[in-house]
Amino acid sequence: MNGVRRRTVLAAAGGTAVAGGAATGTARADEPAAAAASERGAAASGPRDTSRRDRPHEAKVRALLGRMTAEEKLGQLQQLTWAGNTGPGGGQTEAAEEAARKGRLGSVLNIYGAKYTNALQRIAVEESRLGIPLLFGLDVIHGFWTTFPIPLAQGAAFDPAVAERDAEVSAKEARSNGVHWTFSPMMDVTHEPRWGRIAEGNGEDPFLTAAFAAAKTRAYQGSDLAAKDRLAACAKHFVAYGGAEGGRDYNTVDVSEARLRNQYLGPFRAAVEAGIATVMASFNTISGVPAHGNTHTLTEILKREWDFDGFVVSDYTGVQEMIAHGFAADGADAARLALNAGVDMEMVSTHLVDHGRRLLRNGRITMARLDDAVARILRLKFRLDLFDHPYVDEDAAIRKPGKQARSAARETAARCMVLLRNEKSALPLSASAGSLAVVGPFGDSTDLLGTWAGPWGESFPAVTVLDAVRDAVPEAKVTYARGVDADGEDTGGIARAVAAAKGAEATVVVVGEAAALSGEASARSDIGLPGAQEKLIEAIAATGKPFVVVLVNGRPLTIGGWLESAPAVLEAWHPGLEGGHAIADVLFGKVNPGGKLPVSFPRSAGQIPVYYNHENTGRPYDPDNKYTSKYLDLPDGPQFAFGHGLSYTAFDIEEPSLPVRRITAEALRRGDTVEVAVTVRNTGRRSGDEVVQLYLRDPVASIVQPVRRLCGFRRITLGAGKSTTVRFRLGAAELGFWTHDRDGEFVVEKGEIRLYAGNSSLARGERTLTIT
Repeated sequence: MNGVRRRTVLAAAGGTAVAGGAATGTARADEPAAAAASERGAAASGPRDTSRRDRPHEAKVRALLGRMTAEEKLGQLQQLTWAGNTGPGGGQTEAAEEAARKGRLGSVLNIYGAKYTNALQRIAVEESRLGIPLLFGLDVIHGFWTTFPIPLAQGAAFDPAVAERDAEVSAKEARSNGVHWTFSPMMDVTHEPRWGRIAEGNGEDPFLTAAFAAAKTRAYQGSDLAAKDRLAACAKHFVAYGGAEGGRDYNTVDVSEARLRNQYLGPFRAAVEAGIATVMASFNTISGVPAHGNTHTLTEILKREWDFDGFVVSDYTGVQEMIAHGFAADGADAARLALNAGVDMEMVSTHLVDHGRRLLRNGRITMARLDDAVARILRLKFRLDLFDHPYVDEDAAIRKPGKQARSAARETAARCMVLLRNEKSALPLSASAGSLAVVGPFGDSTDLLGTWAGPWGESFPAVTVLDAVRDAVPEAKVTYARGVDADGEDTGGIARAVAAAKGAEATVVVVGEAAALSGEASARSDIGLPGAQEKLIEAIAATGKPFVVVLVNGRPLTIGGWLESAPAVLEAWHPGLEGGHAIADVLFGKVNPGGKLPVSFPRSAGQIPVYYNHENTGRPYDPDNKYTSKYLDLPDGPQFAFGHGLSYTAFDIEEPSLPVRRITAEALRRGDTVEVAVTVRNTGRRSGDEVVQLYLRDPVASIVQPVRRLCGFRRITLGAGKSTTVRFRLGAAELGFWTHDRDGEFVVEKGEIRLYAGNSSLARGERTLTIT
């Protein structure tokens, strides 16, 4: 059958956006589901904004280019770092001031604060020959002063609005402090929980990540980058960084063209269609070619196929590192390869500035390519209104989290939490309890902000769980015992924690991993609870008293033998500034948890990679047949599946309904869609959130397809006994896939498509759509 299956080619050089067509987002109880789905689907996948192609500042850009010397042009391609930077090599403060004064600097990163940015900006604007303003960038990943939950946690909300709230608050705070540009959002899809940077993305699924990437881009940038509460965004890391071998940061990625396009490129395409201003190259190789020297990805796909007219910035010393990769012979060779491949700005290393004139003289780079790169950078500076308004109002700078910002962080953190287990309704805890114990190394810890909170975020420590529990139940006696350290093996304190548990009506055990154990350069080979934390849980369980476990972490964890003894487990992630309050809100039922896992939780590190959208293989798992794909010493599948998450109420999700069960491939090519309706009812006694998830499987295709892939999701709020119908629209973007063709061929093939609806990737409700 495969040999004769006919394909409909939708695009030889672009195709359709990954996130197009299906309903995403959130809805409140009794909101008209069809209208909400249609509205949010259009927002996620509507026609591409081509207004930016008009380039309203082009005449000014061209006039300025005509006045610039070669040295000044090369200088615009240079980004240096301020003192106190986060990477290797130290600050370049004095070099930045000197280069700015000579008009040979385009950007500075790791500088913030209105006083400091204005001072450096004055040097560039008032002392250089042409007065071209500097562009100030900073890693504002999940908050500036107000730290929101890590991006992985935000993915667990299955609601792109949480990313929007983060971006809006972050942009307002950062822009008032002189920052113009954030190196966010990160949209690296990964199957590697050992990789520390899984904390910075939205998990293992490209469809979910694409929705978040587009939403956060729009929220950072707004409708006008000149607005004083918006930031230019940066899609990173381009591309396939999440495929690093063994989860070791900066490592090799060997990937086919089909896997590159179907798994890794989709979220970036969504960000480009949302109008993202910049893209950052990734540290890894892509099938033997470093991303910083990869013409295929940076120029052929990003700039030509997708018509991206922003600029590409290198990652920290990424141009220099092509020498270590064994791809460039020296600094001059690295500069040549990077610029010709499509890099427009060099971060920290200085090879384009150092060798650019000689490369021009020798014809190794062209003035046309140099002008193209400079023009891309100048366009953004004009869009940010830096030529007319280069300085920020120092009196108007936001200097601390405001009341509304804290409220947004608290609500968002609670919305991101996932109830993994809740036997016999152990949660929520009673707010009328007379005594409670809080134990564990993170019970009285402010280490809840997560990776990339930065020195700016750490100025305002997180609310602790202990303080929040005491605030939530002020009449109760609340005792605390650490029990064990976050990563130590000393168990001497467990006896005190056990005594606290025995003397309380219930115990909250707060365990996890420190923020320093996730994020960049923080790969772990063992992703279980560090140190003696599992022994603490086992000791509390042995008391026979009621207890619940709260996990604070930046990645999926392998949950050991203690899971079966824990009545309830709440995944709180690294929840940010208001994390303690948000955890208490969920523990005591003020908030009914509705989050879902955006990534599979493996049973053991030896099972990695384990992910829901895997291929079937020729010998799929069969427990009764030894010669099938499985481990001898582990059950099949993850500990917790992608999309899993419980509630304090119960929901019934009916089988999907297909009013039209057949559609032609030609109709899909023209833009027609198929409606899928899913009815959901709250069968419990309290209001709650459910995420209706729609998956598809293409069982016979010219390229082997995943057993399932997400093609729609919708978070809804329903009162007790209430029901609603969620409607999804599936088009070519959802029903097709990319082939292995290097030029980019997106196809929809004739045949059956199986659709599954439910509340996780294990959804059982099924219908069949036929494409003719």
